[in-house]
Amino acid sequence: MTNKIPHPAESLILSKVPETVRQRAENIRLLALDVDGVLTDGSLLYNEAGEQLKRFNALDGHGLKMLKQSGIRVALITGRSGPIVTRRAADLGIALVYQDARNKGQLISTVASENGFTLDQIAYIGDDIIDLQAMQKVGLAVSVPHAPIYIQQAAHWVTSVQGGYGAARELADVILASQGLLGPFLQGSLLVRGLAIQ
Repeated sequence: MTNKIPHPAESLILSKVPETVRQRAENIRLLALDVDGVLTDGSLLYNEAGEQLKRFNALDGHGLKMLKQSGIRVALITGRSGPIVTRRAADLGIALVYQDARNKGQLISTVASENGFTLDQIAYIGDDIIDLQAMQKVGLAVSVPHAPIYIQQAAHWVTSVQGGYGAARELADVILASQGLLGPFLQGSLLVRGLAIQ
């Protein structure tokens, strides 16, 4: 951890996760996230023109921005493709965006090598079979409560919050708290430009 004495909020967050998860989270330098079912609730909505709509959570966006501000990279890895993900990534300043990803296990290895990380420095959160190979390779594998049970069992930790309702924020808070990086945001000692809730 960066700080030897954790902020009370960090202690509260870490009291709700197993010690093994905290230890894995201490080492994380990049968080990779699936989109549908993780950053959204998995619903696919279409308007009358046939355009696809997705609902994102502002808490998740703020958590991802805090990670970036703290020097932890963020990547979006989705099996689908479309302008909605591109737009959301742009809103959050996320440069690592991989769409139409069919072999996420191979891709996560490529992302690691291209960005100078070892696989144990990567956390991955997913909710379905397509995420499984990536989850099995990384240092911290996370899933969400609505994922199939066999996906949850493959994870080191399952968030208490559903995808699309703050699951990514819950994970971001755990990573930041494990590294002593959440306290500065709470104490107001870290001046952050452009960290408005997204």
